[in-house]
Amino acid sequence: MHEIALNLHIHTRYSDGTGTHRDIARAALQAGLEAVIVTDHNVLVDGFEGYYREKDRRVLMLVGEEIHDQDREPQKNHLLVFGAGHELATYADDPQRLIDQAHNAGGLTFLAHPHETASSLFNETDITWVDWSVQNYTGIELWNGLSELKTVIPTRLHAAFLAFLPQFVAHGPETATLARWDDLLNEGRRIVAVGGSDAHALHKRMGPLGRSIFPYLFHFHTINTHLILPRPLSGEAKSDARLVYDVMAAGNCFVGYDLPRSTRGFRFTAQGLDRNVIMGGEISAKGGVTLQAILPTAAEIRLIKDGAVLKALDNQQACTHITTAPGVYRIEAYRNYLGVKRGWIFSNPIYVT
Repeated sequence: MHEIALNLHIHTRYSDGTGTHRDIARAALQAGLEAVIVTDHNVLVDGFEGYYREKDRRVLMLVGEEIHDQDREPQKNHLLVFGAGHELATYADDPQRLIDQAHNAGGLTFLAHPHETASSLFNETDITWVDWSVQNYTGIELWNGLSELKTVIPTRLHAAFLAFLPQFVAHGPETATLARWDDLLNEGRRIVAVGGSDAHALHKRMGPLGRSIFPYLFHFHTINTHLILPRPLSGEAKSDARLVYDVMAAGNCFVGYDLPRSTRGFRFTAQGLDRNVIMGGEISAKGGVTLQAILPTAAEIRLIKDGAVLKALDNQQACTHITTAPGVYRIEAYRNYLGVKRGWIFSNPIYVT
């Protein structure tokens, strides 16, 4: 198994970001990422997919799209589309049709920032997902870095402080989003969770103070989606893109907040009578199943079953649980950082049947 760190949900000058694709590639190389997915609003930008290299390092840039109905007021239902290969924004007014069209094209679909908070301070409305009748989407953006900022800036003083010290922003996914994800999983739906930065590198001013909120490089050190690949990336962009999308679709991944400490090396596995699986996998409970989580360093570990905490361990680097009970099992890990307990790792589930 081979792990890569991927940052997704990134905007350029082609929509409402401030940087170029090359700026993003340069920041990703500096951050040590293996891949990024750029998703400008309602436009699929051609000509930038592929590998970007600097000395002995390389990063795979993929280009998707964040699609929403621009005529809808207030704005809702933003959908991340990856790997469809052609423009789909013409279907934005009907989320289910959009999802179906992306699926038919071999693409993946993720509900972006499912729960958001409005920011009256900056006249920002919430762009929550509201059409929960939709079916057959790949997953949800469990943790969105820029959306979380809206929850922690009640005053201009808070905004100024966090503009210069953004490491204080992130605490974890929205509670409502975690609860919705568990509800969907408990309904028997295979919903893959990813983490998105929603990076724009916006330039903001308050009087004489000016600042980028937040630079691409900062985002790339924070909320990433780590993929567990069956083989290393080859360096051939087209086949590697397919590998990345296949692994995401299968849920062989976890969300990691890499700023307090790198989450590389986390693993969540299950061993049964005749097979072993990783996150996203299914295994029979017959004869017993051993679930095991290994962390890169000690943290608070929670084993979640069907949305409820089954086991909690403090300051541990591993968690093992033997079960014969069917259910949806996943891992959460928390670390203290800058005086506050913060979310660190959120795994995709293992399905014990």
